[in-house]
Amino acid sequence: MRRIDRDFLARGASRVTEGDVARVLENADTIGKKLERGGGFARVVDDAKLLLALVRDYWTREYRTVPYWVVGAAVFALLYVLAPIDLVPDAIPGFGQIDDLAVVSVCLALVRQELAKYAAWRESNKPR
Repeated sequence: MRRIDRDFLARGASRVTEGDVARVLENADTIGKKLERGGGFARVVDDAKLLLALVRDYWTREYRTVPYWVVGAAVFALLYVLAPIDLVPDAIPGFGQIDDLAVVSVCLALVRQELAKYAAWRESNKPR
């Protein structure tokens, strides 16, 4: 079984293409629903949704002050959530989202500072 760690995420992030970014954005609702089924991990789910917003704002060129490796890591983690086949099949009730949440959690640990900068930017740019 593969280890879900920084190296796993870095290898996946290095292979992210523009098509992968588009796929994540096209499937944003599905990704959100899959994450929410993880239950009990509200903070991870909220931060994953912030990752998704970061990718969207990067893609639309509204927010570009983030290193591309952060976008790559986010896209890889979100694609992993979207994938129907992964380390623990999503069809297994109660356990199917554990690996999804693990991949997202590793991503969040790696991009924490950049995500905080993005959250502050997003808050300051909200329509009043």
